[in-house]
Amino acid sequence: VQLQASGGGSVQAGGSLRLSCVASFRTFSGCVMGWFRQAPGSEREFVAEIFGSSGYINYADSVSGRFTISRDRAKNTGYLQMNSLKPEDTAVYYCAARDTGSRDWDSWGQGTLVTVSS
Repeated sequence: VQLQASGGGSVQAGGSLRLSCVASFRTFSGCVMGWFRQAPGSEREFVAEIFGSSGYINYADSVSGRFTISRDRAKNTGYLQMNSLKPEDTAVYYCAARDTGSRDWDSWGQGTLVTVSS
């Protein structure tokens, strides 16, 4: 299983970025796809997840209302649209996948850096 994340970059506060996560050898329709982030000196934290079959979505409180997670089944690709970015959103963002019903995120992408300047 391979996940490839992309779309990171540098933006000013208030700007937007869209991250993408392409899955190889695994279909998002049969699992949960999520995004996590890790800021310098901090632990990795949950950002958002989407259930591939139902489309059910969860967000961390810190990003709710600003970030939107979605997936394109035909392209086997997940997205994280990030709007109204804040300096505290600066982190390496990772996409991950787990089987529906499992709590174990067993597939991880390599991470993409998002830097938000004030």
